Amino acid sequence: MAMFKRIELEPHAAGPLLGVKVLDLSRLVAGNTLTMVLADLGADVLKVEPPSGDTLRHWKVAGISTAWKAYSRNKKSLCLDFHHAEAQNVLQDLAAQSSVLVESFRPGILEKMGLAPPVLLARNPQLVIARISGWGQSGPYRDRPGFGTLVEGMSGFASMNGFADREPALPPIYLGDMVAGMYGATGVLAALRHVEVGAGAGQVIDVPLLDPLFAILGPQAANYRLTRQVKPRTGSRSTNSAPRNVYPTEDGKWVCLSASTQGMAERLFEAMGRPDLVNDDRFHDNAARLRNVDALDRIIREFIGQKTQAECVAYFADRAVTLGPVYDMADISDDAHFHERDIVVELPDDEMESVPVHTISPRFGLTPGNFHAAAPALGEHTREALQSAGYSDEKIAELERSGAVKTGVVQR
Repeated sequence: MAMFKRIELEPHAAGPLLGVKVLDLSRLVAGNTLTMVLADLGADVLKVEPPSGDTLRHWKVAGISTAWKAYSRNKKSLCLDFHHAEAQNVLQDLAAQSSVLVESFRPGILEKMGLAPPVLLARNPQLVIARISGWGQSGPYRDRPGFGTLVEGMSGFASMNGFADREPALPPIYLGDMVAGMYGATGVLAALRHVEVGAGAGQVIDVPLLDPLFAILGPQAANYRLTRQVKPRTGSRSTNSAPRNVYPTEDGKWVCLSASTQGMAERLFEAMGRPDLVNDDRFHDNAARLRNVDALDRIIREFIGQKTQAECVAYFADRAVTLGPVYDMADISDDAHFHERDIVVELPDDEMESVPVHTISPRFGLTPGNFHAAAPALGEHTREALQSAGYSDEKIAELERSGAVKTGVVQR
């Protein structure tokens, strides 16, 4: 794999969220995505982990916790036993000094821990509390366990995804979790804005995995109301416009094509040397192309199949036709655009020397986010965090003896 630009960490760099303190009690991808967004933009994120560590630490590739390294850059780690009586007092003290608290326990667990939102808000009225769960803090499924896989099925996403003659397809990534994390980060930023210019009051944000994933399906509810038909699985085709598909090239690779406007479809026909298709009754407008998409795809596939992927991309780019390559990570590693824009960057890492991760997004012109720390070792910042909360060395030692916290590096 080609090396990307190596980033030098900037421990004291400021971002647009400078001064925002985040207490992250979450686990898995949704919460870590939410707090990664905040940390990338300059928030001080303290990840509170049990002695076994966040679950992401145990998702390893070739013995390396790559998911943890990707989602937990720019954070600090405090190791604490959630089941210990003293731990509740520690968490209340930390929450009292935080701007945001993020948790992803099943609904009701935070309350059983003595950390119900009214308790937290009584000590810190400006606290923003983001509560991540599978199904939400209310409703008949509230108490069900809910991983992203279940949400990807129940949201309607899987029923639409894949090919008509095969089973519904779940996404090959943590889609439900990541979408919830991004929506959750937006909610947290809006709530922080309310604290600044509104009543100055914090609030609870309900962040289920289900609602955001359903939201990205767009107009499906309205479409069903009008037609009483569920959206079929169409593979890579679109039910709104044609042509839109992936096509094999002469060298065994693939390209993707979308000609979703009338002008682009006509430009495509011209580029293929088939201007006659513009006036063909089967293809003269979008509705006709959708009705005759099998025949249209055969014509396009035949033309594209005579060129290599690189030849196709160059040929259609010269003619301003919206066609591009289907990449895998090997292709991305060699692509000049990914390198020029630093879409992937290399962070220092004590296990891999450097670890490639996605860059900070979006890109701010005046107050950009920064990489100020690699993903932390478990418990690396326990003592620092407790000292910042006003705990004496004697009290920290007492907490460690009791088993409520672990200081120092518990594990990497």
